[in-house]
Amino acid sequence: MATVEYKHIGKAFGAFTIMRDISFLIEDHEFVVLLGPSGCGKTTLLRMTAGLESVTAGDLMISGRRVNDVHPRDRDIAMVFQNYALYPTMKVYENIAFSLEVAKLPPAEIKRRVEHAAEILNLTPYLQRYPKELSGGQRQRVAMGRAMVREAAVFLFDEPLSNLDAKLRAHMRTEIRQLHNRLKTTTIYVTHDQIEAMTMADKIVVMRAGKIEQIGTPDDVYDRPASKYVADFIGSSAINFLGGVVVADQGVPAAQTSAGLIRLDPALKVSVGQKVICGIRPTDVLVDPNGSVAARSLLIERMGHEAQLCCQGPEGQFLAIVDKSARFDEGAEVRFSVASEKVHVFDAATEDRI
Repeated sequence: MATVEYKHIGKAFGAFTIMRDISFLIEDHEFVVLLGPSGCGKTTLLRMTAGLESVTAGDLMISGRRVNDVHPRDRDIAMVFQNYALYPTMKVYENIAFSLEVAKLPPAEIKRRVEHAAEILNLTPYLQRYPKELSGGQRQRVAMGRAMVREAAVFLFDEPLSNLDAKLRAHMRTEIRQLHNRLKTTTIYVTHDQIEAMTMADKIVVMRAGKIEQIGTPDDVYDRPASKYVADFIGSSAINFLGGVVVADQGVPAAQTSAGLIRLDPALKVSVGQKVICGIRPTDVLVDPNGSVAARSLLIERMGHEAQLCCQGPEGQFLAIVDKSARFDEGAEVRFSVASEKVHVFDAATEDRI
């Protein structure tokens, strides 16, 4: 059983603290994604897990053992780096086998492990090629094979798909997830790409400036973002935000915004006069001539099965997903409605979910 637990982890470089009080548990066989923008601390946390960075404060536990001062080779982890880190003068077989040869495993065992990994990753025909003779996706598989043969309890991935084109990234997402399901290892995956996080993770840890904003399943962080920051970061079409003040509309709470009146969930605990921020996802906006929210059409982006209507709202861009056959005149007023239960409401002062 391989669990990874962070207990009040902190990291400082000299007098500069970049991370403090990180605490959460990764269960055995779980696929956890550390998600956030550049500089949020996700890669530093991964490197501390691998033993490539020291832990300044707190306890890092792997399978119940404190590993703060344990050498990387003794942590039972395998890491796949962003740049693949392949040896250009070694053939694929030699690259995959290298760590096993360093560990002085018997040649027969090395051969068994390499050939088994190559079969799983569809690399068997390429074992005698050099990295320069491979495509980007094939190089990524070699890096994964090198990690696999170590038969480690925990796999670490540091933005492994960032160097691939969009189509290949989508394909490799599926391959990595299938590999995880097949090997049943505990996996920690770092990315700034929310699509990778949403499609691959059992659990997402959203990070910001060295702190955790939210931990939850992909559905949790999408359907109930804990803060405006999380709502803004998660979602392939940017969420719309409108600032407002809570009013009573026929006994039901609503937010009076510069774009119009937005009814809120009656169960929401808000008070009249409270300043809020309403978050509305483009998929939850309906074009409605009688709608209470108004914006002006700018352009429509057609995406095959659907289209995205880009409007100018009073507080900037306002997006809506519409039927691909829809037509709107540039500059024309478009009115929208949104169901009250689809509105994400955040406190204007703290930006936390209400």
